[in-house]
Amino acid sequence: MILCSACLLGIECNYRGGSNLNSRVLKLLDKNILIPVCPEQLGGLPTPRENAEIIGDGYMVLDGRGKVITFSGKDVTQYFVKGAKETLKIVKLYGIGSAIFKQYSPSCGSGKIYDGTFSKRLVSGDGVTAALLKRNGVKVFSEEDI
Repeated sequence: MILCSACLLGIECNYRGGSNLNSRVLKLLDKNILIPVCPEQLGGLPTPRENAEIIGDGYMVLDGRGKVITFSGKDVTQYFVKGAKETLKIVKLYGIGSAIFKQYSPSCGSGKIYDGTFSKRLVSGDGVTAALLKRNGVKVFSEEDI
């Protein structure tokens, strides 16, 4: 079993209310069971929702030294942390060891995220959920790694 960002499987849960359907990820269903999750929804955010970015990175957010803000400046950190923790519960429940997550997402980004200025500038870092899963031994990949 592999945990997977639900949006990559065509579920309309991204911040715009659409999906990020990815044909390479769908092909994995031929030989794998993919468990869809949307950490932002699990954390209590609606769909659609305002675009959010991390000030810092996911590890800093988990340690209380960073935050997640929306484009209008609203602090939504608590929702991202809750969603990460709920996702980790699913990982532990099913004994999942790997995840394929949506690159650049403030929840799911693995290796690259937006810099928190809403200028579309990418920086090295992980989203909140990706960081928590990595801390707990889960191998996190992006759809770009497939």
